[in-house]
Amino acid sequence: MEIPGLGSSALRHRAGRVVVITALLLPGASVDSVTPRANANTIPLRHHHLPLQLHRRRDQTVSESYNWSGYAVTRANGAVTDVKSSWIVPAVACSGAPGGYAAFWTGIDGWTSSTVEQIGTDSDCVNLEGNQSDVPTYYAWFEFYPQDAYLIGSYSGSGVCESDCVFPGDTISAEVKFSGSGSGSGGFRHRAGERFTVTITDETQGWTFTTSATVPGAKQSSAEWITETPYGCDTASGFCELADFGTVNYGDQRTSVPNTSYATVAGKTRPLGSFGSSVQEAVMVDYSSNTTPMAQPFTLTDGGTSFAVTWDSAGP
Repeated sequence: MEIPGLGSSALRHRAGRVVVITALLLPGASVDSVTPRANANTIPLRHHHLPLQLHRRRDQTVSESYNWSGYAVTRANGAVTDVKSSWIVPAVACSGAPGGYAAFWTGIDGWTSSTVEQIGTDSDCVNLEGNQSDVPTYYAWFEFYPQDAYLIGSYSGSGVCESDCVFPGDTISAEVKFSGSGSGSGGFRHRAGERFTVTITDETQGWTFTTSATVPGAKQSSAEWITETPYGCDTASGFCELADFGTVNYGDQRTSVPNTSYATVAGKTRPLGSFGSSVQEAVMVDYSSNTTPMAQPFTLTDGGTSFAVTWDSAGP
């Protein structure tokens, strides 16, 4: 299977016992000026948050995917300039369960393009060193795919969160915004491209993180609100097992954060559900069976601003 954006220079991210070395950033740090480095605060991660990996189209509005479950506004090439979301960090059941990851994020691109500009949180049954654990791990991250994923916050050498921590039950709000054309510099290896700013706020804990990067090849073609199983695990497909998160709630009605699950397309800001036939639903299915559901979204409510995604199975 061909994974968008994973060329020969990124083979270290394919399935197998490999890690992505991820540098920790302080709030406000510029991605373009950061080079991943090995030090006491470096946390190895084993996964990427890929573009949509399509299995099949059920109909004109519902697709089955190997890695995404949620909603997107599509068919907007060059027109998406902003997306906002909110969700409640779900607790994961890890004791006696297979190790797995569950990522929750909002972003631009990835439905039919090879980049994804995204920011979110994880609820995992794998610790920050990449080892399966009965103790859940919760954290925030961002990724300008196909570049590496980065943790948000400060962690000790043993992986204990010291600042910008995330806990189950926290209310999260997040935004990805196109901020103009630019050129990259430094160790992040970006060429000239479109510049995006990602912001995440833990409304419960009271911290905010924001950073920007220039992404070559970004199409601004879709906006997403997604639950994901990441890629880069020791399975036949490379997709990770999906941690049992139960149900995750997104949007105004379910989080009490106003004006979330909104996108700005062609200069008009509207709720997700108001984009008509451009709204696409993704149902996650097991790569090995092609039919077993792993996670699926509920119908949009509250004027198209709110929905939930429920866990069905671990998958690979």
